[in-house]
Amino acid sequence: MDSRGAAGGPDASSPADPPGAEPDPAADSDAMDARLPADLLRAVLQRLPPIDLARSACVCRAWRAVASDRAVLEAAFCAPWGVRRVIGEPETQAFWRVATLGRFALSHAVRRGDTVPGVALKYSVQVTDIKRFNNMMSDHGIYSRERLLIPISNPEILLGSTCYIEMDHNAKREVAVFYPEGRPGGKTESLANTVSAQRRSRRILESVRRSLHVDDGTAAYYLSVSEGDPRAAMMEYSEDLMWELQRTGQ
Repeated sequence: MDSRGAAGGPDASSPADPPGAEPDPAADSDAMDARLPADLLRAVLQRLPPIDLARSACVCRAWRAVASDRAVLEAAFCAPWGVRRVIGEPETQAFWRVATLGRFALSHAVRRGDTVPGVALKYSVQVTDIKRFNNMMSDHGIYSRERLLIPISNPEILLGSTCYIEMDHNAKREVAVFYPEGRPGGKTESLANTVSAQRRSRRILESVRRSLHVDDGTAAYYLSVSEGDPRAAMMEYSEDLMWELQRTGQ
């Protein structure tokens, strides 16, 4: 008989820990949570760049809760440009992950006599940048807009500013908009009414564009000179076309 069994030594039949056991990630993350108070964790995460803040949400449940907090997302989004506050909720949380200058824009209220080159000169930006940012095919597109989004050329404009997250349906982009002259009071109208009016205007524009076989900018121009009357816009276009044909002798 082997004396080691009687002496209480290791027995081959007794269970033993498997060699090289993997650590439990959940246990590690719980231990990490216990070491970092919530206020300290918040103070650290809100100083991260937005892309790193998104990655930190994958660490554990506690980190995800803090990294997804609205105030933390806003602080990380505003920090690179010194923006004081961003008001409004984006359509998706992915909006917060890209805090480039292209996420911001100035709002320019279109006035009678405005032209795209004139607006570009006023804000020291390129005409092509304004047209691209506002999804305009031609300079005539300005006549169908109440406002233009102006790309930011000087980041210092945003220092200490308050911006508003808005979806511009003409430009087909969601941006944080800065109003240099203050946000107009007319913005308090319901979003539903605004969207409905935009859709109605778009349907009229599409109808005129298809009837005339022209681009959006040209259709918008003739709607503007006819005060939004589609039939008058088409008559105006026909008269101009006849004049052009007579002038060329065709």
